[in-house]
Amino acid sequence: MNTVLKWVGGKQGVMAQLKLALPKGTRLIEPFCGSGAVMMNTAYSSYVLADINADVINTYDTIRNAAENVIAALTELYETCRTREHYDAIRKEFNARTADSVRMAAMFIYMNRHGYRGLCRYNKRKGEFNVPWGDYRKPYLPEKEIRYMADRLVHADLLCAGFEETLKLAGEGDVVYCDPPYVNPGKFTGYHASGFTEAQQRALVDILNTLPEKGVHVVASSHDAENIRQMYTGFTVKGFSAPRSVYNGTGEGKQAKEIIAIRQAVSSGKTSA
Repeated sequence: MNTVLKWVGGKQGVMAQLKLALPKGTRLIEPFCGSGAVMMNTAYSSYVLADINADVINTYDTIRNAAENVIAALTELYETCRTREHYDAIRKEFNARTADSVRMAAMFIYMNRHGYRGLCRYNKRKGEFNVPWGDYRKPYLPEKEIRYMADRLVHADLLCAGFEETLKLAGEGDVVYCDPPYVNPGKFTGYHASGFTEAQQRALVDILNTLPEKGVHVVASSHDAENIRQMYTGFTVKGFSAPRSVYNGTGEGKQAKEIIAIRQAVSSGKTSA
């Protein structure tokens, strides 16, 4: 199933590789849930979906609780806001953060689908969403995806938190999947106003290294770079080419080199599905 949000680095195009790495289990914990592609395309009994981006989590929470209202509000935006000027006005209203939760969710999806290259980016000074108009001929309205996500989210706990807090929830029999933002110089890291640094990436790996002894199976994705491979020493690391669905239309960025890093749980004895 496609996702509600377009997402740079989204995992929808590599689910075949991920499913080979993700084991059977009852609960999947995602500290960087992003577009929710893994939840949308797996069948765990329950999920913990976390992200430090409050707009992502609030949008998903509103979809879960009021999917039809979100669809109605989004449809109205698609029908009445078709120009750059309309988009800029919606972005200004969104950044004022005075609208109710349904309109905020609808505006967030609208901007994601109408904004340049499907980016989710904020300025550091004010934390305002600052992606410009994308000038697409006919942006897709993800109505069926919203309904499907609402059904799937019944099985999920949503958490607006960083990876440190989220990973404290992991225990015996859980599966953790981490897909943190890029940390290489020149790569996009603006999913949240505070960004994501190499030091944070190292801190994440340090925590992941402690989880197998607690009976937690760990799977992580990242771009394929020597410094990243070194961080994942002790993991089984596999490289592959990942399609990129969000790019500028010239062909640039259609493929990216990525890795999957795996550490089996020590005490659970679970095998890959």
